[in-house]
Amino acid sequence: MQEPRRARRWLVVGATPEARRSCASLVAEGDDVVHLAAPTDSELAHALGSPTDGVAVLLHDDTQALRYCLAAEHLSPGLPMVVALFDKTAASQLVSVIPHCRVTSPAEVALPSLVAAALSDGLAGVVDDGKGWTGYRASDAGAIPFEVPRSTRWRSRLGIVAGQLRPHDSGSLILLTGLAGILLLLMVDTVAGLAVLHETPIGAFHAAVRTVATVGPVPVEEDHPGYLLFAALAMLATIGLTAMFTAGIVEHLLSGRLIAIWGRRVLPRRGHVVVVGMGQVGLRLAEEIRRHGLGVIGIERYPTAPHLRTARSLDIPVLVGDGSRRRILARARADHAVALCAVASDELDNVAVAVTARAVSPDLRVVMRAGNHDAIAETQSLFRIGTVVDTAGLTAAYVVRCLTDARPRVVLSVGSGPVVVDRASGRSEPMTNPGDCPH
Repeated sequence: MQEPRRARRWLVVGATPEARRSCASLVAEGDDVVHLAAPTDSELAHALGSPTDGVAVLLHDDTQALRYCLAAEHLSPGLPMVVALFDKTAASQLVSVIPHCRVTSPAEVALPSLVAAALSDGLAGVVDDGKGWTGYRASDAGAIPFEVPRSTRWRSRLGIVAGQLRPHDSGSLILLTGLAGILLLLMVDTVAGLAVLHETPIGAFHAAVRTVATVGPVPVEEDHPGYLLFAALAMLATIGLTAMFTAGIVEHLLSGRLIAIWGRRVLPRRGHVVVVGMGQVGLRLAEEIRRHGLGVIGIERYPTAPHLRTARSLDIPVLVGDGSRRRILARARADHAVALCAVASDELDNVAVAVTARAVSPDLRVVMRAGNHDAIAETQSLFRIGTVVDTAGLTAAYVVRCLTDARPRVVLSVGSGPVVVDRASGRSEPMTNPGDCPH
């Protein structure tokens, strides 16, 4: 007769959705869970004073998470630990100090499911196994090779090329208009010097530069009054065009623009992926889309969002505005995009973005980060607005399996709930969604 399994005792730190869902999953398995939202040092010491099988630190603040991990290791050395950290440098340093600590983040766990929903049909996850991309079927979680079709990648690259030197707002329009006007006058004056004054090419170009620089045309005979009148008007026009160009340059440099007019950070015109919500999940998703060879444009509502500087350093163009407005989605060329991913932290905002995206382009593939709010199920019962990826549920499934001595390879998002694929055996295990924690 098999002996009943001993009820284990876990400590969960954090009031995030991931922490609540992890607590609920552990309680559903018959274990004892101590759930503390933001414990003091004395509360943490008291919780670890009793025999504990493991600790899960699930916060959205990397600094606080590091502090709790180090304190838990000091109070109970060698205790199994799972922590959610976004910063990769902090994660590597923590693992070097606490080797038995497993570090993850909601963005990292949900990334395979988000990428699969955005770029493929019939796959529940896409991961990089070091030798190429591997896709996991939604039907049986079987692994198959995955690659974005070459035609899709070429369409996206052409969309980036088409975005070069294209105005995307009033500032870039002023800059490019001034530059185009100056170049046009320079070209016309050079041609006039060759055709009318019969100058050498270098001489004609030199005379054109003098005119555009408002230094004045080279001395010519009075039997060319038409050219003299053109040169005078060209110099007057150049004054205004130079002012426009200079104003555009100054505004472009001082405003720290998140969208460039040249290079990788231009606004793609077609074949790209629109990511709404440039938080931790959105930033990692945009990076991963880029790795698949597709263009990407981010949309962020708040101009002071902390990850905008990181996006700029990674050459990810970001449009500041409300993604639930048709005007913003039209500027992001959502009607010519491959997919739109609404991954903001507010799930109701994601629903609003998805509904607007359907209105802008009914055939657009829409992916939503959702699953914690009752309105999500109600909205889906009315009509299918997109593929829902439950980030908190996937993270909870990963955390629970890590605490119970498993080593998940990937956690997949399927219709019935998360599916955990074991790293060693490759077997898949479905997990139920227990809902919120009882604490």
